[in-house]
Amino acid sequence: MFAAQTILPGDKPALYRELSSQLAGLLEGEADPIANAANTSALVFQQVPDLNWAGFYFLKTPGELVLGPFQGKPACVRIAVGKGVCGTAVERRASVLVEDVYAFPGHIFCDGGSRSELVVPLIHEGRMLGVLDLDSPTPGRFDVDDQAGFEKIAQIYVAASNWSAS
Repeated sequence: MFAAQTILPGDKPALYRELSSQLAGLLEGEADPIANAANTSALVFQQVPDLNWAGFYFLKTPGELVLGPFQGKPACVRIAVGKGVCGTAVERRASVLVEDVYAFPGHIFCDGGSRSELVVPLIHEGRMLGVLDLDSPTPGRFDVDDQAGFEKIAQIYVAASNWSAS
């Protein structure tokens, strides 16, 4: 049985090692991408401090991301590839870290309370699946340690899920 343990925010590399361990345990034995996305977003939102949104967008058609499981306020349902931070991460096939969303050209304001954002692409065997999206009400909330930590979280999620049926 999985049991989440409180993670203290002081040492980010330690926080992400513990979060990765918890996520691997939580997803063990489950391969459904939607179920795993739901549990991943819930764990991240519960354990990572200073977030106001954590969730997934999936590439359902070649040019459009569609909202998946998340924690936080209601969100934009569809985002075009190349638009906003999420669409930019898909277009670049790379993580996008935004210290101040007001300074990001074309930022899509689903929640006016969000001030910084980190988006990590989900890629399996070269195929773009979607993104893991994280928002914070604090400008400059995310740094390279957060980016590396969430890139590992995304890898664990992708590896645990069965993508052959999707």
